[in-house]
Amino acid sequence: MASVILFLTVVGSIFGLASAGVADNRVDTFGKQQNGSCDLPEALVKEIRGYQPIVNKIVDKIVNGEYAGRTWDSLAELVDTFGARVAGSEQLEKAIDYVIDKMQADGLENVHTENATVPHWVRGYESAELVKPFRKNLPLLGLGSSVGTPRGGIIAEVLAVESFKEFETIPAEQVRGKIVVFSPVWESYGRTVVYRSQAASVASRKGAVAALVRSITPFSIGSPHTGQQHYQDDVKKIPVACITVEDAQMLLRKYRRGEQMEIHLEMADRPLDPVVSRNTIGELVGTTYTDTSVVVVSGHLDSWDVGVGAMDDGGGAMISWKALTYLKAMGLRPRRTIRAILWTGEEEGLYGGAAYKEAHKPQEQKEFNFFFESDIGTFEPRGLDFVGNADAECIFREIVKLMGPLNATEFETPTDGGPDISHWTTRGFPGASLLNKNEKYFWFHHSAGDTMAVEDPKNLDKCAALWAAAAYVVADLSISMPKDVQP
Repeated sequence: MASVILFLTVVGSIFGLASAGVADNRVDTFGKQQNGSCDLPEALVKEIRGYQPIVNKIVDKIVNGEYAGRTWDSLAELVDTFGARVAGSEQLEKAIDYVIDKMQADGLENVHTENATVPHWVRGYESAELVKPFRKNLPLLGLGSSVGTPRGGIIAEVLAVESFKEFETIPAEQVRGKIVVFSPVWESYGRTVVYRSQAASVASRKGAVAALVRSITPFSIGSPHTGQQHYQDDVKKIPVACITVEDAQMLLRKYRRGEQMEIHLEMADRPLDPVVSRNTIGELVGTTYTDTSVVVVSGHLDSWDVGVGAMDDGGGAMISWKALTYLKAMGLRPRRTIRAILWTGEEEGLYGGAAYKEAHKPQEQKEFNFFFESDIGTFEPRGLDFVGNADAECIFREIVKLMGPLNATEFETPTDGGPDISHWTTRGFPGASLLNKNEKYFWFHHSAGDTMAVEDPKNLDKCAALWAAAAYVVADLSISMPKDVQP
C-alpha cells in the first residue's frame, strides 16, 4: 500500500522468506504463544495498522459517500427482475447472464462462468388438509428432492412425535400406512435441521406413507419454510414437506390427547435429471500476483423457489460482487487478485463449490490465499469470524481491529456462514465469514418472507464496506496468509 511501505528485505528476514516477491511466501511459526495470545512481529503489526487510512476511505465512500445505497438498489433490481432463482431454473440462468453483463459494465476483469452440474427439482401443486376430526387447511412447502403423491393425493391417519428418539420407541406396525408428523423443539438451526433432512427416511423405514415436519425456524406467523432433504439409499422414497410451527405443535398436542386425526396430502413435486448451471466470476486483478495467491470473496446466487432470495443469499452475493466494483472505482488495486465468485447450486448441497474445487484442485495451493463467504445474512455487521491455523488467526485478528469505523471489530472462530468455501477451509485454507446482527435470520430463511423488506440499505452498505476493506487488506499484505493444506 502507498502510505506504509515496509523494507521488504527486513520483513523477509523476520519471516524467513527467501524473497519478498515470491508469490507463495510463508510465515514461519510465530503466531500464538503457549498462553494463547498472539506474538506477531512488530513490523507486521505496524504494516497492518498502516492500512487504517485506506479502510477509513473505503468505509466513508461506501457508507456515506457516492456509493451509499447503491448495493441495495442493485440487489433490488436483481431480485425484482428475476425473482426466485432455484437451481435448474430458467430464472437462475437468466440471472447469471445478467450478472455477467453488469460485472463487465462495472469494469471488472476476467468476467466469466464455470460450469457446475446441479440437481433439478420442480415444485408442483401442494395441498394438505386436516380432514378428521375437523377440516383445517395446513399450509406447507415440499422439501427439495421430495417425490410427490399419487394424483389425487393420499388420505392417512396421523402419528405425531416430538423427536426421533421418541419415534424410535414406536413399533413399526403402529407406523405403517400413516403420515408421521415431527414437531421438534427448536434448539438451533444446526441441531434442529436434522429433522428436515432426515425425516422422510426415518419415517419410511417403519412404513410411513409421508412425513410432515415443523418448519425449521424459531418464530412463525403461519408461514412454512422449505429446504433440502436427503433420502437414504436403502429406503422407499415418500413425500415430505414442512408445515407451520403452529400446525405442527397443534397436531402433536391433539395426538398426545389420544385424538384420531387424518390428513389429505397432495403433492405434485418431482425430481428431474440434473442440469448444467454456472458459477459466476469476476476479478480485480492484482498488481503483483495476477494468477497466484488469489483472495476469494463469495456468496451464492441461487435461492429457493419461495420468496426472492434477497437475504439468502442475494445480499452475500451482491456485497461480494460490489466490493470489487467499489474498490476499482476508488482506484484501489491490491497486490493480489481479488476474485468474486457467486456460487450456484448451494441450496441443494454446495454443488457450485464442489465443481469449482475439482476444476481448480491441481493448482489450488498456489492459486488461493484466502476465502471469504457471506451466507448468513447481511444485517448490521459486528465483525468477522475466521478459520485457519494459529499464525493466520493472529494476522486476521489484527486486520479485524481495523474495522472500528464500522463498529465491526468482533472476532470469532470458527466460521459459521461459509458453506461453499468449506470445500477449502476444512482442509487448511484460511477463510472468514460475515458476523452480523442476524438474530432474526431464521425467521425469514427459506420462506416467502425472504424479500427486499428484510434488507436495510444502510446495513447492506456497511456489510459491503466491511467486505471490501477486509478483502483489500488481506490481498495487499506483503505476506501471504499462512496455511496448512491437506489433500
